Amino acid sequence: MILRHVTFDAGNPYDLAVFWSQATGWPVADGDVPGDNEVLVEAPSPVPGMLFIGVPEGKAVKNRIHIDWQPDERSRDEEVERLLTLGATIFEDHRTPEGTGWVTMQDPEGNEFCIERSTAERTQ
Repeated sequence: MILRHVTFDAGNPYDLAVFWSQATGWPVADGDVPGDNEVLVEAPSPVPGMLFIGVPEGKAVKNRIHIDWQPDERSRDEEVERLLTLGATIFEDHRTPEGTGWVTMQDPEGNEFCIERSTAERTQ
């Protein structure tokens, strides 16, 4: 099997896809427009894309699964700050005084995801 997409329920699929497009640098699929009930953020192969599907109900509980991201062009803390400017929020901060740890964030619709230390930070 091939993992094609990670799918998210969304109140506003297009807006959430735009957030993740800005966060990842991956494009929203050609032809996907505001008001669509399904919107795809296309990842570079072989990475699965992110598919956002409209649902009528809002998010009610903590996700049972989430994505862990490792920055490749910035430090963990720089990535956290960049994502805050895009509309994410900090849910739980697990950074330690020694510089280890991660940050659990939420996207604009409350889906949790983590930002880990970059490869460069892990080798220091």
